[in-house]
Amino acid sequence: MSAFKSVVAAGLFFLIFVGGISVSYSNYIHDRDRDHQRLSATFYATTCPRVTAIVRRVVRRFQYRTDPRITASLARLHFHDCFVNGCDGSILLDNADKIESEKEALPNNNSVRGFDVIDEIKTEVERACPATVSCADILAMAAAESVCLSGGPSWRVRVGRRDSRIANRSGANTAIPVGFDTLDVLKSKFSAVGLDPTIDLVSLSGNHEILIDRDIFSSFTKKKMRNLLSGAHTFGRVQCGIIEHRLYNFSNTGAPDPTLNPTFLARLRRLCPRNGNGTTLANQDPITPDGFDNTYYSILRANKGLLTSDQALFSTPGADTIHIVNRFSASQFTFFKSFAKSMIKMGNISPLTGTYGEIRFNCRRVNDD
Repeated sequence: MSAFKSVVAAGLFFLIFVGGISVSYSNYIHDRDRDHQRLSATFYATTCPRVTAIVRRVVRRFQYRTDPRITASLARLHFHDCFVNGCDGSILLDNADKIESEKEALPNNNSVRGFDVIDEIKTEVERACPATVSCADILAMAAAESVCLSGGPSWRVRVGRRDSRIANRSGANTAIPVGFDTLDVLKSKFSAVGLDPTIDLVSLSGNHEILIDRDIFSSFTKKKMRNLLSGAHTFGRVQCGIIEHRLYNFSNTGAPDPTLNPTFLARLRRLCPRNGNGTTLANQDPITPDGFDNTYYSILRANKGLLTSDQALFSTPGADTIHIVNRFSASQFTFFKSFAKSMIKMGNISPLTGTYGEIRFNCRRVNDD
Protein backbone atom coordinates (compact mmCIF):
# COMPACT_ATOMS: atom_id res chain seq x y z
CA MET A 1 0.00 0.00 0.00
CA SER A 2 1.16 3.55 -0.68
CA ALA A 3 0.87 6.55 1.58
CA PHE A 4 -2.52 7.66 0.29
CA LYS A 5 -3.95 7.68 3.77
CA SER A 6 -1.53 10.26 4.92
CA VAL A 7 -3.19 13.47 3.99
CA VAL A 8 -6.66 14.28 2.60
CA ALA A 9 -8.57 16.58 4.78
CA ALA A 10 -12.11 16.36 4.35
CA GLY A 11 -13.94 19.00 2.47
CA LEU A 12 -16.95 17.84 0.63
CA PHE A 13 -19.31 20.68 -0.02
CA PHE A 14 -19.66 23.66 -2.27
CA LEU A 15 -21.53 26.93 -2.67
CA ILE A 16 -22.35 27.98 -6.20
CA PHE A 17 -21.15 31.51 -6.67
CA VAL A 18 -21.37 33.64 -9.79
CA GLY A 19 -18.77 36.14 -10.88
CA GLY A 20 -16.66 36.98 -13.86
CA ILE A 21 -19.38 35.85 -16.28
CA SER A 22 -21.92 38.16 -17.83
CA VAL A 23 -25.08 36.15 -17.25
CA SER A 24 -27.86 36.26 -14.71
CA TYR A 25 -27.45 34.17 -11.57
CA SER A 26 -30.40 31.94 -12.43
CA ASN A 27 -29.10 31.24 -15.94
CA TYR A 28 -25.63 30.60 -14.57
CA ILE A 29 -26.93 28.00 -12.14
CA HIS A 30 -29.03 26.38 -14.85
CA ASP A 31 -26.15 26.20 -17.31
CA ARG A 32 -23.67 24.86 -14.78
CA ASP A 33 -26.11 22.25 -13.53
CA ARG A 34 -26.48 20.77 -16.98
CA ASP A 35 -22.91 21.27 -18.22
CA HIS A 36 -21.71 17.99 -16.69
CA GLN A 37 -23.44 16.38 -19.68
CA ARG A 38 -20.74 17.91 -21.87
CA LEU A 39 -17.92 16.18 -20.02
CA SER A 40 -16.40 13.15 -21.73
CA ALA A 41 -13.65 10.64 -21.00
CA THR A 42 -12.41 11.16 -24.58
CA PHE A 43 -12.47 14.98 -24.58
CA TYR A 44 -8.68 15.24 -25.10
CA ALA A 45 -8.33 12.16 -27.32
CA THR A 46 -7.19 14.20 -30.32
CA THR A 47 -6.14 17.53 -28.78
CA CYS A 48 -3.94 16.15 -25.98
CA PRO A 49 -3.80 12.34 -26.13
CA ARG A 50 -0.86 12.07 -23.69
CA VAL A 51 -2.41 14.12 -20.88
CA THR A 52 -3.33 11.18 -18.63
CA ALA A 53 0.14 9.69 -18.97
CA ILE A 54 1.71 13.04 -18.11
CA VAL A 55 -0.45 13.43 -14.99
CA ARG A 56 0.33 9.89 -13.87
CA ARG A 57 4.07 10.31 -14.42
CA VAL A 58 4.31 13.51 -12.38
CA VAL A 59 2.16 12.21 -9.51
CA ARG A 60 4.17 8.99 -9.37
CA ARG A 61 7.43 10.92 -9.40
CA PHE A 62 6.41 13.00 -6.38
CA GLN A 63 4.92 10.00 -4.60
CA TYR A 64 7.97 7.76 -4.85
CA ARG A 65 10.83 10.26 -4.91
CA THR A 66 9.93 13.14 -2.64
CA ASP A 67 6.55 12.97 -0.90
CA PRO A 68 4.68 9.68 -0.31
CA ARG A 69 1.79 11.63 1.23
CA ILE A 70 1.13 13.66 -1.89
CA THR A 71 -1.48 11.34 -3.36
CA ALA A 72 -3.84 12.00 -0.47
CA SER A 73 -3.20 15.74 -0.75
CA LEU A 74 -4.06 15.78 -4.44
CA ALA A 75 -7.29 13.88 -3.91
CA ARG A 76 -8.16 16.34 -1.21
CA LEU A 77 -7.61 19.30 -3.56
CA HIS A 78 -10.14 17.85 -5.98
CA PHE A 79 -12.68 17.46 -3.17
CA HIS A 80 -12.21 21.02 -2.02
CA ASP A 81 -12.35 22.35 -5.56
CA CYS A 82 -15.61 20.62 -6.43
CA PHE A 83 -17.45 21.58 -3.28
CA VAL A 84 -16.79 25.28 -3.52
CA ASN A 85 -17.97 26.81 -6.81
CA GLY A 86 -18.12 23.37 -8.43
CA CYS A 87 -15.21 21.64 -10.15
CA ASP A 88 -13.65 24.71 -11.74
CA GLY A 89 -10.11 25.03 -10.36
CA SER A 90 -11.04 27.94 -8.09
CA ILE A 91 -9.10 26.52 -5.14
CA LEU A 92 -5.85 26.96 -7.09
CA LEU A 93 -6.12 30.74 -7.45
CA ASP A 94 -3.79 32.91 -5.37
CA ASN A 95 -4.80 36.26 -3.92
CA ALA A 96 -5.04 39.04 -6.50
CA ASP A 97 -6.64 42.48 -6.82
CA LYS A 98 -10.09 41.01 -7.47
CA ILE A 99 -9.62 37.58 -5.92
CA GLU A 100 -9.72 36.46 -2.29
CA SER A 101 -8.06 33.09 -2.47
CA GLU A 102 -9.87 30.06 -1.12
CA LYS A 103 -6.49 28.89 0.13
CA GLU A 104 -6.92 31.24 3.10
CA ALA A 105 -10.37 30.01 4.03
CA LEU A 106 -10.50 28.43 7.48
CA PRO A 107 -10.81 24.82 6.24
CA ASN A 108 -7.87 25.31 3.86
CA ASN A 109 -5.43 27.62 5.62
CA ASN A 110 -2.28 25.78 6.76
CA SER A 111 -3.96 22.61 5.59
CA VAL A 112 -4.34 22.03 1.85
CA ARG A 113 -1.20 21.19 -0.08
CA GLY A 114 -0.04 19.82 -3.42
CA PHE A 115 -0.17 23.06 -5.39
CA ASP A 116 3.44 22.60 -6.49
CA VAL A 117 2.56 19.25 -8.02
CA ILE A 118 -0.34 20.75 -9.94
CA ASP A 119 2.01 23.50 -11.15
CA GLU A 120 4.48 20.93 -12.43
CA ILE A 121 1.78 18.91 -14.15
CA LYS A 122 0.47 22.06 -15.77
CA THR A 123 3.95 23.01 -17.00
CA GLU A 124 4.46 19.62 -18.63
CA VAL A 125 0.97 19.56 -20.11
CA GLU A 126 1.40 23.07 -21.54
CA ARG A 127 4.65 21.96 -23.13
CA ALA A 128 2.86 19.05 -24.83
CA CYS A 129 -0.52 20.70 -25.53
CA PRO A 130 -0.48 24.50 -25.16
CA ALA A 131 -3.68 26.24 -24.01
CA THR A 132 -5.70 23.03 -24.16
CA VAL A 133 -6.13 21.32 -20.76
CA SER A 134 -7.77 23.14 -17.86
CA CYS A 135 -6.45 23.21 -14.32
CA ALA A 136 -9.82 21.89 -13.14
CA ASP A 137 -9.38 18.80 -15.31
CA ILE A 138 -5.81 18.36 -14.12
CA LEU A 139 -7.12 18.28 -10.54
CA ALA A 140 -9.72 15.65 -11.45
CA MET A 141 -7.17 13.49 -13.24
CA ALA A 142 -4.56 13.88 -10.50
CA ALA A 143 -7.10 12.77 -7.89
CA ALA A 144 -8.04 9.68 -9.87
CA GLU A 145 -4.40 8.74 -10.48
CA SER A 146 -3.65 9.28 -6.78
CA VAL A 147 -6.39 6.90 -5.67
CA CYS A 148 -5.27 4.26 -8.16
CA LEU A 149 -1.57 4.60 -7.29
CA SER A 150 -2.50 4.12 -3.63
CA GLY A 151 -4.23 0.80 -4.14
CA GLY A 152 -7.74 2.14 -4.64
CA PRO A 153 -10.17 1.78 -7.54
CA SER A 154 -9.77 3.30 -10.98
CA TRP A 155 -12.37 5.00 -13.15
CA ARG A 156 -12.55 6.83 -16.46
CA VAL A 157 -12.31 10.52 -15.64
CA ARG A 158 -14.74 12.69 -17.55
CA VAL A 159 -13.06 15.88 -18.67
CA GLY A 160 -13.82 19.03 -20.60
CA ARG A 161 -14.08 21.46 -17.69
CA ARG A 162 -12.88 25.03 -18.00
CA ASP A 163 -11.33 27.16 -15.29
CA SER A 164 -13.11 29.73 -13.17
CA ARG A 165 -12.04 33.37 -13.18
CA ILE A 166 -13.21 33.83 -9.59
CA ALA A 167 -12.70 32.31 -6.15
CA ASN A 168 -15.20 32.03 -3.31
CA ARG A 169 -13.54 32.24 0.09
CA SER A 170 -16.81 32.85 1.90
CA GLY A 171 -18.25 29.71 0.32
CA ALA A 172 -15.21 27.73 1.41
CA ASN A 173 -15.68 29.05 4.95
CA THR A 174 -19.34 28.19 5.26
CA ALA A 175 -20.21 25.31 2.94
CA ILE A 176 -17.69 22.72 4.11
CA PRO A 177 -19.05 20.31 6.73
CA VAL A 178 -17.57 20.41 10.21
CA GLY A 179 -16.02 17.51 12.07
CA PHE A 180 -18.72 17.80 14.70
CA ASP A 181 -21.73 17.85 12.41
CA THR A 182 -24.59 15.56 13.31
CA LEU A 183 -25.68 13.02 10.75
CA ASP A 184 -28.72 15.14 9.88
CA VAL A 185 -26.51 18.13 9.14
CA LEU A 186 -24.18 16.02 7.00
CA LYS A 187 -27.13 14.67 5.05
CA SER A 188 -28.46 18.15 4.49
CA LYS A 189 -25.12 19.36 3.13
CA PHE A 190 -24.76 16.42 0.77
CA SER A 191 -28.28 16.89 -0.53
CA ALA A 192 -27.59 20.60 -1.10
CA VAL A 193 -24.91 19.78 -3.69
CA GLY A 194 -26.85 17.04 -5.42
CA LEU A 195 -25.10 14.12 -3.78
CA ASP A 196 -27.04 11.26 -2.25
CA PRO A 197 -27.24 11.72 1.55
CA THR A 198 -26.74 8.01 2.21
CA ILE A 199 -24.65 6.11 -0.35
CA ASP A 200 -22.53 9.09 -1.53
CA LEU A 201 -22.10 10.28 2.05
CA VAL A 202 -20.82 6.93 3.29
CA SER A 203 -18.76 6.24 0.15
CA LEU A 204 -16.97 9.57 0.18
CA SER A 205 -16.41 9.30 3.92
CA GLY A 206 -13.87 6.66 3.00
CA ASN A 207 -10.98 8.90 2.17
CA HIS A 208 -9.26 11.99 4.18
CA GLU A 209 -7.04 13.70 6.84
CA ILE A 210 -7.38 16.88 8.86
CA LEU A 211 -4.38 19.12 9.30
CA ILE A 212 -5.17 22.47 10.88
CA ASP A 213 -2.91 24.84 12.75
CA ARG A 214 -3.51 24.62 16.52
CA ASP A 215 -3.90 28.40 16.84
CA ILE A 216 -6.62 28.32 14.22
CA PHE A 217 -8.23 25.41 16.05
CA SER A 218 -8.30 27.47 19.23
CA SER A 219 -10.16 30.23 17.44
CA PHE A 220 -12.60 27.64 16.10
CA THR A 221 -13.45 26.46 19.61
CA LYS A 222 -14.36 30.03 20.51
CA LYS A 223 -16.78 29.99 17.59
CA LYS A 224 -18.18 26.64 18.72
CA MET A 225 -16.03 25.02 16.05
CA ARG A 226 -18.50 25.92 13.31
CA ASN A 227 -15.92 25.70 10.57
CA LEU A 228 -13.99 22.53 11.31
CA LEU A 229 -14.03 20.14 8.43
CA SER A 230 -14.96 16.53 8.01
CA GLY A 231 -15.31 14.22 5.09
CA ALA A 232 -13.81 11.26 3.34
CA HIS A 233 -11.50 9.37 5.69
CA THR A 234 -10.64 5.85 4.64
CA PHE A 235 -7.09 7.07 4.71
CA GLY A 236 -5.53 10.00 6.46
CA ARG A 237 -4.46 11.49 9.75
CA VAL A 238 -5.93 14.01 12.15
CA GLN A 239 -4.08 16.42 14.40
CA CYS A 240 -4.54 15.89 18.13
CA GLY A 241 -5.83 19.44 18.55
CA ILE A 242 -8.85 18.53 16.44
CA ILE A 243 -9.93 15.58 18.59
CA GLU A 244 -8.76 16.68 22.05
CA HIS A 245 -12.28 17.71 23.07
CA ARG A 246 -13.54 14.16 22.37
CA LEU A 247 -10.91 12.75 24.69
CA TYR A 248 -11.35 15.07 27.66
CA ASN A 249 -14.32 17.43 27.43
CA PHE A 250 -16.91 16.27 24.94
CA SER A 251 -19.74 18.79 24.58
CA ASN A 252 -18.41 20.63 27.65
CA THR A 253 -19.25 17.67 29.89
CA GLY A 254 -15.77 17.29 31.35
CA ALA A 255 -15.85 13.68 30.16
CA PRO A 256 -14.84 11.88 26.96
CA ASP A 257 -17.20 11.14 24.08
CA PRO A 258 -19.22 8.11 25.26
CA THR A 259 -19.22 6.60 21.76
CA LEU A 260 -15.43 6.11 21.83
CA ASN A 261 -14.19 2.57 22.34
CA PRO A 262 -12.57 2.58 25.84
CA THR A 263 -9.38 0.86 24.68
CA PHE A 264 -9.10 3.22 21.74
CA LEU A 265 -9.74 6.18 24.05
CA ALA A 266 -6.85 5.14 26.29
CA ARG A 267 -4.51 4.83 23.31
CA LEU A 268 -5.53 8.23 21.97
CA ARG A 269 -5.00 9.85 25.36
CA ARG A 270 -1.45 8.51 25.43
CA LEU A 271 -0.85 9.91 21.97
CA CYS A 272 -2.72 13.18 22.64
CA PRO A 273 -2.30 14.24 26.30
CA ARG A 274 -4.39 17.11 27.55
CA ASN A 275 -2.84 20.44 26.47
CA GLY A 276 -0.11 18.53 24.67
CA ASN A 277 1.29 19.03 21.15
CA GLY A 278 -1.82 19.72 19.11
CA THR A 279 -0.02 19.02 15.84
CA THR A 280 0.76 15.37 16.65
CA LEU A 281 -0.94 13.17 14.07
CA ALA A 282 -3.34 10.35 14.85
CA ASN A 283 -4.11 7.82 12.12
CA GLN A 284 -7.66 7.77 10.85
CA ASP A 285 -7.02 4.10 10.17
CA PRO A 286 -4.38 2.71 12.57
CA ILE A 287 -4.46 -0.69 10.85
CA THR A 288 -3.59 0.35 7.28
CA PRO A 289 -2.79 4.06 7.60
CA ASP A 290 -0.98 4.37 4.27
CA GLY A 291 -3.34 2.46 2.02
CA PHE A 292 -6.68 3.02 0.38
CA ASP A 293 -8.99 0.24 1.52
CA ASN A 294 -12.20 -0.50 3.42
CA THR A 295 -10.66 -0.86 6.91
CA TYR A 296 -12.12 2.52 7.88
CA TYR A 297 -15.61 1.04 7.97
CA SER A 298 -14.58 -1.79 10.28
CA ILE A 299 -13.08 0.86 12.51
CA LEU A 300 -16.42 2.67 12.68
CA ARG A 301 -18.14 -0.59 13.60
CA ALA A 302 -15.68 -0.91 16.50
CA ASN A 303 -16.48 2.66 17.67
CA LYS A 304 -12.98 3.84 16.81
CA GLY A 305 -13.79 6.70 14.43
CA LEU A 306 -11.60 9.71 15.17
CA LEU A 307 -14.16 12.36 14.23
CA THR A 308 -17.64 12.69 15.64
CA SER A 309 -19.05 13.14 12.15
CA ASP A 310 -17.41 9.88 11.02
CA GLN A 311 -18.64 7.82 13.94
CA ALA A 312 -22.13 9.28 13.45
CA LEU A 313 -22.45 7.23 10.25
CA PHE A 314 -22.58 4.07 12.37
CA SER A 315 -23.48 5.16 15.90
CA THR A 316 -26.53 7.33 15.26
CA PRO A 317 -29.48 5.19 16.42
CA GLY A 318 -31.67 4.03 13.55
CA ALA A 319 -29.54 5.74 10.89
CA ASP A 320 -30.00 4.55 7.31
CA THR A 321 -26.22 4.78 6.85
CA ILE A 322 -25.51 1.91 9.25
CA HIS A 323 -26.27 -0.85 6.77
CA ILE A 324 -24.00 0.82 4.19
CA VAL A 325 -21.12 0.93 6.68
CA ASN A 326 -21.74 -2.77 7.29
CA ARG A 327 -21.75 -3.52 3.55
CA PHE A 328 -18.52 -1.64 2.90
CA SER A 329 -16.86 -3.24 5.92
CA ALA A 330 -17.76 -6.69 4.60
CA SER A 331 -16.75 -6.10 0.98
CA GLN A 332 -13.89 -3.94 -0.28
CA PHE A 333 -15.10 -4.60 -3.83
CA THR A 334 -18.49 -3.11 -3.00
CA PHE A 335 -16.86 -0.06 -1.40
CA PHE A 336 -14.47 0.50 -4.32
CA LYS A 337 -17.30 0.28 -6.84
CA SER A 338 -19.45 2.72 -4.91
CA PHE A 339 -16.54 5.08 -4.25
CA ALA A 340 -15.71 5.31 -7.95
CA LYS A 341 -19.33 6.09 -8.82
CA SER A 342 -19.50 8.76 -6.15
CA MET A 343 -16.24 10.33 -7.33
CA ILE A 344 -17.60 10.56 -10.87
CA LYS A 345 -20.80 12.09 -9.54
CA MET A 346 -18.86 14.58 -7.41
CA GLY A 347 -16.72 15.48 -10.42
CA ASN A 348 -19.91 16.48 -12.24
CA ILE A 349 -20.78 19.22 -9.75
CA SER A 350 -21.33 22.44 -11.70
CA PRO A 351 -18.45 22.40 -14.19
CA LEU A 352 -17.77 25.32 -16.49
CA THR A 353 -17.86 24.20 -20.12
CA GLY A 354 -18.35 25.65 -23.57
CA THR A 355 -17.51 29.36 -23.59
CA TYR A 356 -17.71 29.86 -19.83
CA GLY A 357 -14.49 30.45 -17.91
CA GLU A 358 -11.11 29.97 -19.56
CA ILE A 359 -8.14 27.63 -19.92
CA ARG A 360 -5.62 29.15 -17.54
CA PHE A 361 -1.99 29.30 -18.61
CA ASN A 362 -0.97 29.39 -14.95
CA CYS A 363 -3.23 27.59 -12.47
CA ARG A 364 -2.53 30.20 -9.78
CA ARG A 365 -3.91 33.21 -11.66
CA VAL A 366 -6.48 34.16 -14.27
CA ASN A 367 -5.12 34.85 -17.71
CA ASP A 368 -5.51 38.65 -17.72
CA ASP A 369 -3.97 39.12 -14.25
